Amino acid sequence: MTGRRRTRTTSPTPPRPRKAKLLYASALVACASVAVGCGAIPGATGGSGDGPVKVMTWAPEKTNATNKPGMPALAKAYARWVNAHGGINGRKLEVLTCNDHNDSVDAAHCAERAAEEKVVAVVGSYSQHSRAFLSPLESAGIPYIGGFGVTDDEFTSPVSYPVNGGQGVLLAGLGEQLGKNCGPVSLIRPDTIAGDELPVLLDAGLKALGHPQAADQRAAEDATEYSRPTQLALEHATSEPGRQGCVVPALGDRTNTFMDSFRRDSANYRKVHTGTVIGSIDQSQIDATGGKSGPYEGSYVTGWYPTANDPRWDAMRKVIKEQAFGDNRIDPADSGVQTTWIAYTVLQRVIESLGAGEVSPLTVRHQLDSGIKVGTGGLTPTLSWRFDAQTSAASFPRLVNADVTFQVIRNGQLTSQRSGFVNMAKTLAAAD
Repeated sequence: MTGRRRTRTTSPTPPRPRKAKLLYASALVACASVAVGCGAIPGATGGSGDGPVKVMTWAPEKTNATNKPGMPALAKAYARWVNAHGGINGRKLEVLTCNDHNDSVDAAHCAERAAEEKVVAVVGSYSQHSRAFLSPLESAGIPYIGGFGVTDDEFTSPVSYPVNGGQGVLLAGLGEQLGKNCGPVSLIRPDTIAGDELPVLLDAGLKALGHPQAADQRAAEDATEYSRPTQLALEHATSEPGRQGCVVPALGDRTNTFMDSFRRDSANYRKVHTGTVIGSIDQSQIDATGGKSGPYEGSYVTGWYPTANDPRWDAMRKVIKEQAFGDNRIDPADSGVQTTWIAYTVLQRVIESLGAGEVSPLTVRHQLDSGIKVGTGGLTPTLSWRFDAQTSAASFPRLVNADVTFQVIRNGQLTSQRSGFVNMAKTLAAAD
């Protein structure tokens, strides 16, 4: 999670005459009421008429930190599937992709390219650099639908329409999950701006269960080994005799690297549990590290969605099989791929709701702001972004889905520890 963006200051402008103000206000009302693009807004024609609807999906690829190649790959597959079945309202879907390289400059370039290409939305994307990419999107009025939720700016920007509760809701949920099952808790998280808020959120969940706060340990996001952090984590987690502590690695793609060190060092300490969140672990990682004989066995895991073997994912699997069979970038169990699927489900529903009307950034945002309800086949609660659908968490005013799932790794498989969703809205509000 990143911290708040600083409020920008601008030079004062002379006041408009009262008549001009009234005319300007009337024009805005007229634009909103008919949901068409008035004036020259960058990107406002990226799907108008009978031409293709152009959108963009971005994510980091081939970097030394977190990579999400499956997200743009699924976006392309989704477009092929839509177009093979007649498009959306007869319009073809065109997906542009961009690699942000986990770099703020490249993230800004992706957003600037989206504006130059006149896309109607950025959909199902991942970037840690929200301060870099949101400003160009806000200037162009381009909606950001279904970002991964790795930064808190995604839950404050007026152009952001999140489909999950982001890292905040996962950490708060994990705190509640561990509060019921653990003694001392050690959190190992990236020594980055995005990592600075993770302890606050985990501790909010622990506190809700009357549990002491976790030991906060920073670690390099791109380290090649974590011997010292694992030893410190194990020392704290085993500090109370008679209570089995928990170690929580929240290091994204480097979680596996941490667990290599953890597997070696844990032999010198009393047994502890591990806990983590979807995004730092998925089924493919569990399989690659030994399944039920690997270091993750017995781990507590908090996720946004049902487990990957749930039949509610069958529609996504069908599209992958039909349009991306053999593409090993797309793992149906990956939370980025799943988020992209849900984000494109939202996009399709919005475009369908526009009928034969113009598809532009303005009309898409108008539909979203006006309270359109999007069902996701039970993968999330029904989604809606009207003001009255948002949660009471002041730090996350754009949050509309605070639900998580509690999972545990048994016999090498992510399985549900508790049926259904658990809502974290009150816990997040307490974290404020």
